[in-house]
Amino acid sequence: MSISLLDYPIQEKLVTVADVSWEEFKAIEAQLKDNRNVRLSYLSGILEIMSPIGEKHEYVKRTLGYLLEAYMRELGIRFYGRGGFTLEEPGYASGTPDESYCIGSNKETPDIVIEVIITSGTINRKELYKPKKVPEVWFWKSDQIKIFRLNATGEYEEVNRSSFFPNLDPALLLQYIGHPDQYDAIAEFVQAIRK
Repeated sequence: MSISLLDYPIQEKLVTVADVSWEEFKAIEAQLKDNRNVRLSYLSGILEIMSPIGEKHEYVKRTLGYLLEAYMRELGIRFYGRGGFTLEEPGYASGTPDESYCIGSNKETPDIVIEVIITSGTINRKELYKPKKVPEVWFWKSDQIKIFRLNATGEYEEVNRSSFFPNLDPALLLQYIGHPDQYDAIAEFVQAIRK
C-alpha cells in the first residue's frame, strides 16, 4: 500500500512576535543562521518564527516544483530555479519563499515565488515580496493554488492563471500534487500535457 506524504500530520509550529526592530530581527537571524529547521519572516516590526518545517510542507513544495519544471522543460520554456533564498528590503521586510523561478533569463529578482502554507501566520506574505516587485506570488494552501500578479499600481491581485504559463490550469497541478506517488505523478503529468 502506498502512503502519500500529504496524509502526514501537520508538524509545524509558528510563533509571532510584535514590535521587533530591524536590528533585533537581524540579531536573531544571525543567532539562528545555522539552524535549517527554523524559518524567519519579518514585516514592518512583526517577526514570525516557524519550526520545524514539516514533511507535508516539504513534499508539496518539491512536488509542485518538479511539476512546474517538467512543464517548462516539456514546452521549451527557459527557466532558472532560484530555490528558497531570502528576499529582503532592509529595515522593512525579509522573507524566504519555498521555491522561486526566473523565466526567460536569470535575474536578481525571481519572476515567480511559491509559498506552501501549512500553518498560517499574521504576516501577509504577499507584502514580503512587494518591495522587490516580484511579478507573481503563488500560494498552495489547503489543497488550493492561488496566484497573485503584481499590477500596474504595485498591488497584488488574484488571477486564474499565471501570465508566464497561460495554458497551464492550476487545477491540473493540484491533481498531481495530490497523487500518492511523486515519481508517478510527474510522469503522468508529462503525459497529460503532451496530449
